[in-house]
Amino acid sequence: MDILTLDSLIHDISLIALMKEVTCVAREQLQTLTEPMYYILLAVAKQPTHGYEIMKSVAEITKERVKVGAGTLYALLTRFEKEGIMLCISNDGRRKTYTLTNKGQEILKNEYQRLAESAAAYERFFEKEER
Repeated sequence: MDILTLDSLIHDISLIALMKEVTCVAREQLQTLTEPMYYILLAVAKQPTHGYEIMKSVAEITKERVKVGAGTLYALLTRFEKEGIMLCISNDGRRKTYTLTNKGQEILKNEYQRLAESAAAYERFFEKEER
């Protein structure tokens, strides 16, 4: 094996390792959702919904505290679809309708539990001070 072939092989192995690391980081990032991510999943949890309805639902659910812009929404929908979290169930050319997959439902449930545990810890912490 000559030096050029060996260098090429090392380069390829390095790229594969980097790709695995990036994939792992992306998966870890979904273990804790951002607020827009959480509310987008919540907006689709009960029934299949299209993009504009998702934006309206997020604003309604949060009493206008969180507003998701079109750019953020469609970037996240694309990511969720790619990650198998959401599924596009219809596309009439004008709008796409999305539903949560089992994986998406599980991620939403896990995030809810994480948030509930955080809120409970907060209450326990300040409850001690009041005694």
